[in-house]
Amino acid sequence: MYALISRDRIQLPAGAVVRMPGTWQDYCALRDSRGDGSIPRIKYRNGEILLMSPLPRHGREANILADVVKALLDSETRNYEAFTPITMDVPESGGIEPDYCFYINNWRSAVGKDRIDWQTDLPPDLVIEIDVTTYTAAEDYLPYRVPEVWLFKKTLEIYALQGEAYQPQAFSRYFPEIELPELVSRVLQTASEQGTGVALRELRQRLSR
Repeated sequence: MYALISRDRIQLPAGAVVRMPGTWQDYCALRDSRGDGSIPRIKYRNGEILLMSPLPRHGREANILADVVKALLDSETRNYEAFTPITMDVPESGGIEPDYCFYINNWRSAVGKDRIDWQTDLPPDLVIEIDVTTYTAAEDYLPYRVPEVWLFKKTLEIYALQGEAYQPQAFSRYFPEIELPELVSRVLQTASEQGTGVALRELRQRLSR
């Protein structure tokens, strides 16, 4: 199957990644052409559009990382709001679709909302993105001032917003006592060998001790 891309129709084979020059208007037309769908994923930055049709592994890893966050928050009885899929865009500046976003400290600002204005509303506290293209960068979230970005490549990378740039961190501000890259690696390894359900149940059991 070959890629088919026009302003009113997009077809990409699974696993395909397409980069092309484009305007903000081109991005909006492609984004809207999906209707209620969320595939392919679409990103816009600096006059360039990225289209990506994820493989099942992408979704599995994204869901496992999100479930790890939920397990950690639940173990501390902390409230939160989580969204997926979601499109974040600021006209002319950028458009991006994180795999998951979490409101943790600012969860009250997202309760019951059907729409979020990315120019006026508070941003999510944490976004998670599985990076299979090497095109993803924490700086993509600068227009939205997201405090923390997790990028998963072969291992988990944590970035915190400091001033006008994202800096790599050893620990998350939301889970400062947990070595997250090691924990995530262990959960994913168990999931690949014994299944996701087993991996997450084991994690919750460890957290409850």
